[in-house]
Amino acid sequence: MRQVIRVAGRLLLVCLILAAAALAALAVLRWRGLLLLSHESNPEQWEVFGVDVSSYQGAVDWPVLADQGVDFAFIKATEGSTLRDGRFADNWAGAQAAGVRAGAYHFLSYDTPGETQADNFIDLVPVTEGALPPVVDIEFYGDYLENPPEKEHVRSILDPLLERLEAHYGVKPILYVTYRSYYLYLAGGGYGEYPIWCSSPTVFPLVPGWDFWQYSHTARLEGYDGSQDRIDLNIFRGSREQFQRFGLA
Repeated sequence: MRQVIRVAGRLLLVCLILAAAALAALAVLRWRGLLLLSHESNPEQWEVFGVDVSSYQGAVDWPVLADQGVDFAFIKATEGSTLRDGRFADNWAGAQAAGVRAGAYHFLSYDTPGETQADNFIDLVPVTEGALPPVVDIEFYGDYLENPPEKEHVRSILDPLLERLEAHYGVKPILYVTYRSYYLYLAGGGYGEYPIWCSSPTVFPLVPGWDFWQYSHTARLEGYDGSQDRIDLNIFRGSREQFQRFGLA
């Protein structure tokens, strides 16, 4: 009987140690922003909502979007060193006129220098009081979907692009990432001060310290007539008061 009691006691001790370790691990994940509380992981519980658009949404009726609770919008401006979204100027002006806080985004190319990509963006996107910081979209395309470029190559393009955008707009750009692009190129690489916009449809973001969450690629709203009838939905990770202060130089 004493032997059974000693074995049971050891098992209880092991269980308590494992439970304490699990709680400690959860606390670390929570501190790093990798674990959300139940109400946080539900996008509907957040206060500030937004969309992102490009020419694929066609002509956008911004007052109609605003009436559906859209507080902010990331608007495609440029891609690489030469491409420009044909709807950018109309979307930029329309969002602001409707009271939707706008930010412009640039789709990063792995095939041209960061300096010329910065020139392309700066030539198109005006410095605008109250706008969200510029965004650099870091994801994969074409052959890079199967064969992503090396980290050193990506950073040799990304770093000068970020430096020039920050110098011109007076604020650190937002980095749009997927789980894959974040851990391939940014994690542990000195980008901790940059705001993060994470694409993670249906599942809360598994990257630390994110500020915006793109939680759906398949929503339908009223107010646009393009070839793409779906629209991306986003939330800001914070209160409305925090959003109003976010990204202001």
